[in-house]
Amino acid sequence: MAWRDSAALSINELEEGGDIALDFGRFSSAGGDGVVPVVAQDVESRDVLVLAHANRGALDYTLQNGVAAFWSLSRDRLWIKGETSGNFLDLVEVRVNCEQNSLLYLVNLRKEGVCHTVQDGVARHSCYYRRISGDRLEPVEN
Repeated sequence: MAWRDSAALSINELEEGGDIALDFGRFSSAGGDGVVPVVAQDVESRDVLVLAHANRGALDYTLQNGVAAFWSLSRDRLWIKGETSGNFLDLVEVRVNCEQNSLLYLVNLRKEGVCHTVQDGVARHSCYYRRISGDRLEPVEN
């Protein structure tokens, strides 16, 4: 994949042009790899499933293999969602925001859920299963 330096593009070229110039320089992992935030969203229900990060390698893996991959900030390594749980996120499309500093993975869940936490022995559908209510967290009914 050909990458352009976002600093070399005008605002109009960055926001309206066809060149890929993802800004991996804004955030970095503990190991120094540049990363961008990635939201994974269920393409059918439009539920937000997880917010993670990707470096160039994770994005390349995602595009080449058709499954969502991220860069784990806590483990500082490639994280292929579903590799150990079987809860893969099959890629439908990758979208880039206007400033080219975040990504949206539109995905299909291969199994029942995406979260590493479980409820009644089943992976939760989304990592966003609680809401703030006053000064407490309470469960969200799906």
